[in-house]
Amino acid sequence: MGTDVKRSALTGIWRQLPFFLWLIALWMLLWGQFTVLAFLTGTVVAVFVTSVFRLPPVELSGRLNPWWLLVFLVQFLGAVVKGSLVVAWQVVRPGRQPGVSVVAVPLVTDDDLIMAHVGVTASLIPGSLVLETDRDRRILYLHVLGAATDAEVDAQRRMVQRWEARIVRAVGSPAQLEAVRSSGAGGGEIRTRVKEERS
Repeated sequence: MGTDVKRSALTGIWRQLPFFLWLIALWMLLWGQFTVLAFLTGTVVAVFVTSVFRLPPVELSGRLNPWWLLVFLVQFLGAVVKGSLVVAWQVVRPGRQPGVSVVAVPLVTDDDLIMAHVGVTASLIPGSLVLETDRDRRILYLHVLGAATDAEVDAQRRMVQRWEARIVRAVGSPAQLEAVRSSGAGGGEIRTRVKEERS
């Protein structure tokens, strides 16, 4: 009996480990520092948040594609650099001020963790910030700098949906992968069949 309890506890810890590591990574991203000190303080904060606030256990998909996770991270860092340059140019550019819009982005997947990942990703890229989330209808509302026309708003909406597709491709379940692939919301980026992802 004691062995079963220990095995169950270890299984629970192992399943929550990616979420715990994500909290540490989020802390380091928020501070913009990838140092040993930032990692240690992030670990302390993650332990504090998960133990003191007694968050409900996060049900992870159990699927992790290391290659697409690496691709996501590289694309994300590229988007952060590009967004920083674009926002800097919009601020110093002479002439008209950049337009702003509130953009509603419907998501394909019905998963709180995926929605949180998409929201954090979109907010960390300069030029956009999540204002509100509609959990029931799976909609993110973003304040976007430099989106004044309908075409620019549509482009921003498609960009956030592509981030959802990338996150699902990296850590989503096979059912979520199929949903995104079938919807076409990811701009045609999801082409790998689900049966190949399960292997």
